[in-house]
Amino acid sequence: MIFNSSILIHPGLGNSGPAHWQSLWEKQFQFGRIEQHDWETPVCADWIATLNDAVQQHDPNNVILVGHSLACATIAYWVQKYNVHIKGALLVAPSDTEADTYPSGTSGFSPVPLIKLPFKSIVVASSNDYYAATARVRLFADSWGSELVNIGDAGHINVGSGFGEWEQGLKLLKQLDN
Repeated sequence: MIFNSSILIHPGLGNSGPAHWQSLWEKQFQFGRIEQHDWETPVCADWIATLNDAVQQHDPNNVILVGHSLACATIAYWVQKYNVHIKGALLVAPSDTEADTYPSGTSGFSPVPLIKLPFKSIVVASSNDYYAATARVRLFADSWGSELVNIGDAGHINVGSGFGEWEQGLKLLKQLDN
């Protein structure tokens, strides 16, 4: 599979380890990776500044962001602050920072922005994600103007849920690359 866009991987809370689909894609396709300074106790303002710096290293009109979990809310906050138009975003397993199940330690990520994203986006959801109820993910997708793809009982769509290379995700990413 060939990608024509500048694709930037943005992991969520705790980063994505070497067996995570994000890391596998990064290695296989030489995608860029947004490296946050604090993966364990992130501050929203810091994360969105780092995200903005990374996007500005490229032609934003050719950038596709691939966010997982907390990175999805980060992207929404980034749009709210900077209103940068990019080519698109694949937003996988957005976590609900307002839910009781969300881990403590993050700062400034609540409430999740319910704004229309100024670019094409696909939200990929699971019907049994511990970090976000299906109804909340549907609200996020609707508010963001995203296409919603529910892949069934897939947990948090990470290594712990059995996701490695994740071919279906690559096909969704390719839809944004066209």
